[in-house]
Amino acid sequence: MHYVIHAYDHTDPDALDRRMAARPAHLAYVARLKEKEQFLLGGALLDPDGNMMGSMLVLAMATEDQLNDYLRSDPYIVQGVWDKIDVKPFRQALV
Repeated sequence: MHYVIHAYDHTDPDALDRRMAARPAHLAYVARLKEKEQFLLGGALLDPDGNMMGSMLVLAMATEDQLNDYLRSDPYIVQGVWDKIDVKPFRQALV
């Protein structure tokens, strides 16, 4: 099953510092997911001024347990970068 994840950063004064501190670990984590063909697409969500305000990912997880493992272990989650996370099943249009 594919999932689209929209995750929005906290907005406190230290939010960007937390994001930048966790970013190397997050990118390494996502690279490992990509090696397992679980990470399909992703990147930063930007505000109107072009500043990072969250993330979007499309993941391919064989089971809901794999999705839940991801939601417990991504460094952006563990280190308190994301405030709100919206996860929805996703079906790609093949055009």
